[in-house]
Amino acid sequence: EIRLESELAGRFLNELFRRPSLGPKLVDLDGEPIRISNIELSWLCDVDSSSVTGDWRLYLMMEDGEVVPHSLRLLPGPENLYLSDDAVFHGPPNWSSNTDVSPTYRLPSEVVESATGVAFLKRAGAKIPDSLEKRVDDALMGVTVSASIISGLSSAESEHLMLKCSASDQEETRLEILNSDGWSVIEMKEPESGRIMHYDRTSLHRADPFIGKIASSYDADHKSFKAKLTKTFPKRFTEWVDSMPQGINLESDELVGSLLKDPVKASLRFEVVGEEIDWFDLKVVVNVEGEDLSEEEIRELVEARGDFVRTKDGNWVRVAFDLGEGQREAVERLGIDPYDLSGDSHRMHALQLNDPEVKEVFDVKAWDKICKRAEEVKLRVSPAVPSNLKAELRPYQVEGFHFLSYLATNSFGGILADDMGLGKTVQSLCWILWLRGRAEGKPLPSLVVCPKSVLDVWSGEVKKFAPDIRVQVLRTKDELDMDNLNDGVDLLVLNYAQLRVGEEKLTKQEWLAVILDEGQQIKNPDSMAAKASRKLQSENRIVLTGTPIENRLMDVWSLMAFAMPGVLGDKKYFRKRFDRRKDSTAQSRLSARLRPFLLRRTKGQVAMDLPPRIEEQVYCSMDEEQTEIYQNEMKKAQETILGMGSEKELRKNSLMVLQTLMRLRQICCHPALLDSSHAGAESAKLNALFYLLDQLREEGHKVLVFSQFVKMLDIIKDRLEDENRPYSYLTGQTQDRGKVIEEFQTTEDPSVFLLSLKAGGSGLNLTSASYVILYDPWWNPAVENQAIDRTHRIGQKNRVIAYRLLMRNTIEEKVRVLQEQKQQMLDDVLGEEAFSRSLEMKDIEYLFSPDKDIEEGAQDVEIIEDEGWVDEN
Repeated sequence: EIRLESELAGRFLNELFRRPSLGPKLVDLDGEPIRISNIELSWLCDVDSSSVTGDWRLYLMMEDGEVVPHSLRLLPGPENLYLSDDAVFHGPPNWSSNTDVSPTYRLPSEVVESATGVAFLKRAGAKIPDSLEKRVDDALMGVTVSASIISGLSSAESEHLMLKCSASDQEETRLEILNSDGWSVIEMKEPESGRIMHYDRTSLHRADPFIGKIASSYDADHKSFKAKLTKTFPKRFTEWVDSMPQGINLESDELVGSLLKDPVKASLRFEVVGEEIDWFDLKVVVNVEGEDLSEEEIRELVEARGDFVRTKDGNWVRVAFDLGEGQREAVERLGIDPYDLSGDSHRMHALQLNDPEVKEVFDVKAWDKICKRAEEVKLRVSPAVPSNLKAELRPYQVEGFHFLSYLATNSFGGILADDMGLGKTVQSLCWILWLRGRAEGKPLPSLVVCPKSVLDVWSGEVKKFAPDIRVQVLRTKDELDMDNLNDGVDLLVLNYAQLRVGEEKLTKQEWLAVILDEGQQIKNPDSMAAKASRKLQSENRIVLTGTPIENRLMDVWSLMAFAMPGVLGDKKYFRKRFDRRKDSTAQSRLSARLRPFLLRRTKGQVAMDLPPRIEEQVYCSMDEEQTEIYQNEMKKAQETILGMGSEKELRKNSLMVLQTLMRLRQICCHPALLDSSHAGAESAKLNALFYLLDQLREEGHKVLVFSQFVKMLDIIKDRLEDENRPYSYLTGQTQDRGKVIEEFQTTEDPSVFLLSLKAGGSGLNLTSASYVILYDPWWNPAVENQAIDRTHRIGQKNRVIAYRLLMRNTIEEKVRVLQEQKQQMLDDVLGEEAFSRSLEMKDIEYLFSPDKDIEEGAQDVEIIEDEGWVDEN
C-alpha cells in the first residue's frame, strides 16, 4: 500500500506504472487493478466566455476534446503520469510543485497576455489560441562562455580558470548574465505596442549545471566562476568542452585556446647506431614540426604519450605521430615504443626490420643494409622428418619441428610454447635427430634440464621415439662423468637442482643443443638455476613450456635471456619498457618482439581429435560450525590485514598475508587443516566431493582429485578406506611413482587417484581418467590447467570434465574471481598480447572485504539433495 502524501511517493509510483510487467499487480484500495490508459492529456488555454473581465481559463483536456471530469494526482517523472481513481494517463509537463491537479484554472487576462504568461503556457505545453499566438514574437537565446586564465588569486603561484557567462538573443533585445544567484536580466528592450516577446531560454537552463561541472565557486570581483588549475586540469577541461550542450558557445584567451588546438604533428625516424652481423641497434628520433620547442620540451612532449604538456610560454601542447596506418602497424609489430626518447638503443634482427611499411623511417643506406641481411636469413626451413624418428608426426608437430629447425638454421634460440599434451617432447627429439644428422663429424651431446618428476618421461620417450640416441638420466651428482658423456652419451637428462649442483662441470661442456623443459622453472632471473642455465654453452637453445608467463612479463625475459640473450635487452631495459603495470601497450610490444622466436599452439587450434574439455564450478555452503570457525578467523584477518595502508606495507608483510589467506582456505577445505581439534567438524566440501564421487562411480568413471594440501588428501584417503573404495595416492613423498601411475592407468574398475597439486601437476600422462576434481583453488590458473591436462592429452578418447569445488561467499570465491582475471591476461599474452600480474593492494582489500551472509548461500543455484552444497548451472 502506497499513500500519495509526497512528491517522492509520486515519483516512485511513476516508475512502477512505467513497468509493463507490474501492471496487473498495481491495485486500488478495493483491490481492483488500476487501468493504464493510452489517452494523452494536454492543456488548452482559451478565453473564458462567462467572464465579464475577459479572463482566460486553462483546461486539462482529453484527446476527444472533452475536459477531464475530475481532479487528478500528478506522478512526476521523465514522462509525467496523471492518476485518477481507477486509471493512469500520460500527460503534459508539470508547471507547479503541487501534485493535486484540477481540471480547470482561471487566469487573469493581464497575466496571460504578457511575456511571463506566454512563457508559462509554453512551458506547460498548453495550446494557445491563434488570436494570442499571432501577437507572440519568438526569440532563441544563446549562451556565451568566456574562458580565461589569471594568476595570483589565492597565492602568487596559483592560477585559476575564469568563466564569465552571458546570454542574449540574435537581435540582442535581451541580455542576461549568470552569477551565484542564477541568471539576471541586465538589459531588455521593450517590444512594439501590442506585441509579446517570448524568449526560449533552454540554453540558459543547460548552462548553469554545465558550468558547475568544472567551476567550484563564484568570484564577485571578476563576475566569473572560477576553478583552480591542477595537474589534471587539461584533461578535465577538454572533457568538459566535449560535453558542452547545444546552444552554448565558448570564447577563450590564448592560454585556454591552446587546449582546444589539434595535436602538433611529429615524425618518427629510426637511426642505426650500431650493428653486428644480422643485428641492428636502433635509436628513436622524433621531429616535431611547426613548433619552436627546445629538445627538452620535445622529449617531455613525446614522453607524455599524447597528454598535454605546458611550455615555457604557458601554452599547452600535445603531440600525435604523423604515421600512416601501415607504418603505425609496422612499428607496433617491431615492438618499439615510438614515445621512448630515453636514448637507449633497441637491438633488432634484420628479419624483424625487413618490413616495407617501415622503409620510410630509415635512411636509404641503412634500409639497403637491412634488406641485404634479411635476404640471407632463411625463413622457410622445411627439412624432412629424420627417418630414424619412430613416430608419425601430426601436421602441427611437423610445423613445430620446422620452427625449431628455422631457429637453428639462423642461429636463433626460442620458445616452443604449445599447450600441454601436444607433444613438445617428440618435436624436440625430432629436432635433436635432425641436428645430429647435419653435424660435421661426431655430434656433440645434447642436454635436457627438466623437473625431477619428468626425468623418466624423457628417458621413456627417447627409447620409444628415438632409440638411436644414447640417453643417460642423471640420478645423483656422483653419476656426472664428463669423460663418459663425450664417449658414450648422446643425451643427458637431469633436473634443475642437479643443474645448480653441477654448474661448474656442465657450463664448461659445449653442447649440441640445450633444452629446458617446463622452462618456467627459471622464471625468476635471479635464481641459481636461471643463472646457471645462462652459462651453458650451446648455439641451439630452446625452452619448452606451456606457460611461459605465469605471473609477470619478467618471466619471459628470463626464458629469453637463456634462449636468445640480448633480444629483450638487459633487465633494466626490459623493466622500463615491458614490465610497467600502467603501460597498456607493453604487452603488445613484447609480443611483437617475440614473434620470430616463439611458437604457441593451443589444443583447439591443432588437435582436432582431442575431445573438448569442460570446466564447471561446484559451489558448497558451510554448515553453522564451519561458518563460525571461518568467520572468527576472517574477523582476525580483517583486523590485521585491512589496516595496511600502502603497497610498501603490503610487500613488507606479504608472508603474513599469504599465511592468513592459507588459514582461511584451509577452513574452506576442512576445519581440521587449521587445527586438529576440529577433526570431528563437518566439511561441506568433503561431503560435496563424495557426492560427486558416488555419482561418477555409479557411471563407471575414473577420477583425478587434486589438492595442494597433503593433509586434506589424507582425510579423503581415510574416508575412502572407511568406505572400502579403490584409490591411488601420489604426493611428493611417493617412492614408486611409475608403479602407482601404471596401476591406475591399467585398472578397469572405477577408481579415484588422489594427487597433490605440486607432485601431480606436471610430467604425468593419466588419460584413463576423464574426470578431474580440483578440491581447492590455486592462485595461479596455469598450475590448475596443468593438473587438468594430466588427463586432457592426445590419446584421450572421452570428453574431459573438470570440477572446481568452491565455498560460496568465502575467500575461495574471491580467489576464483582474481584467478579468472589472471587467466584472461595469461591467454591474451600468448594470443593477443596482455600479461598476468601479481596481487596488488586493491586485490588484498577485495579478498578481505566483508563477505555476504554465508548461511544465506547462493540463491541463484540449485540445491542438490540435503548435502549442504550446490551445483551452479
